[in-house]
Amino acid sequence: MFSKAEAQKIKHEFWVAFAEAYPRKWLLYDTKIKDVSLKFYADNKKAQVMLEIAPKEDHLRTIYYEKIESLKAILLEDFLPEAVFEKDFYLDTGKAVSRIWVELNGISIFNQASWAAIFRFFNIHMDLLERFFYEYEDYIKDLEINT
Repeated sequence: MFSKAEAQKIKHEFWVAFAEAYPRKWLLYDTKIKDVSLKFYADNKKAQVMLEIAPKEDHLRTIYYEKIESLKAILLEDFLPEAVFEKDFYLDTGKAVSRIWVELNGISIFNQASWAAIFRFFNIHMDLLERFFYEYEDYIKDLEINT
């Protein structure tokens, strides 16, 4: 087991190594939709690439989620066949968000031997999620168009 400081150092080294291995500008928080972002996540059991919908106003979260859910068949068939949709995902803080994600299990950010597999997973799946988002961003952003 690692101390908190050791764990933070390993996580920092992981993210630096990822940025060096795949030096590109990812979309992430620059979706131009407030509180809608694409995220990387890794811990001691799994890695995830996700689209998170977290507006403070629950009705906006529902609208954005339903718009993306209306594109579910396209996302699954053309981009991420293993994507998981969860309308009400509760963070550790108790806040409800909506998430669409893909996951790689059986790896650990704390095992450097896993890093290459995680990096490949991140690169491939975030690229696909970004392509999906860019393809349908006008529809997702436009609150005047209902699902």
